[in-house]
Amino acid sequence: MTTAEEPTATAPHDQDPTGQPSGDVTAQDVTGRLSAGVRDLHQTDSVRSAQDDARAQGGQASEWMPYLPASGSPHCPPGVDPATLVWAETVAPGGYTHKVLARGTRLRFDDPTGDACAHLLLFNALEPAERINVADTQKIPWQAYLGESHPLLSGDGRVLAVITGDSSGRHDAFCGTTTDAWNERKYGDARPHGPSPSGRGLFLKAAAKHGLSRRDLPPSLSFFQGVRVEADGALAWRGSAGPGTHVELVAEMPLLVLVANVAHPLDPRPGYVVGPLRVHAWRSAATGPDDPRFTATPELHRAYLNTVDYCEARGL
Repeated sequence: MTTAEEPTATAPHDQDPTGQPSGDVTAQDVTGRLSAGVRDLHQTDSVRSAQDDARAQGGQASEWMPYLPASGSPHCPPGVDPATLVWAETVAPGGYTHKVLARGTRLRFDDPTGDACAHLLLFNALEPAERINVADTQKIPWQAYLGESHPLLSGDGRVLAVITGDSSGRHDAFCGTTTDAWNERKYGDARPHGPSPSGRGLFLKAAAKHGLSRRDLPPSLSFFQGVRVEADGALAWRGSAGPGTHVELVAEMPLLVLVANVAHPLDPRPGYVVGPLRVHAWRSAATGPDDPRFTATPELHRAYLNTVDYCEARGL
């Protein structure tokens, strides 16, 4: 029982009984307390506090991120054992990624929204001076349009990878990727961390992580945004096949893979339009002599013989 001598519970002087600030509290007071609350969420005023704050962020996830371990990917391709995954990542619109893959690895790109554009460069991971040659990739199979069973060749006459699955059919081996000058002219910005990064700029960042420079970057291929050659020789934009399509490759040699997910240079839309790109890779086997692709044409047979000779001499 409360007596006259005992203090009774009252609201703080700056609040009414409902918990709201009273009339004598200034806006500056409220702002200051909110700022203090924000600071309290990220206390870094000592080494221990900074360590605790950093570790507290560990459980957070982003919509665009690599999944580690790869077996934990929430988007594992159908029919693939998650335990065999060696790479799983969702690349942000305007983002890039890179990876070294063993010979025989399967690599799959998925376009969940219909707006991804996967610009691709491939290098021999053992000797990066050997890299994808777009002209030979079109010439050796006598086909300029990319699709299932199309080999991706180096300038040394070897098969770096081959397309083993394709539900899109909208790709490009003519235009390469965007440059800083192109994006600055069209979008007003080309910074790698800006609103409209160029493919070339992102390739340069990825290449630098493997000791490569601008002079090492050849013309690239791209998946999911199609281009066709008209009767008069003009390049015509065909765009996307829609959401939910994929492209699958097999690495015929050890590969360094660089990917830039940026708007296509011929995209006629005025804005910088690109969607997320899903990337998965898993352990498998390279194309062997019993596979019909190995001897599909005399030119491809020779390219595969060159590839096997190189790999077997290195114990691969």
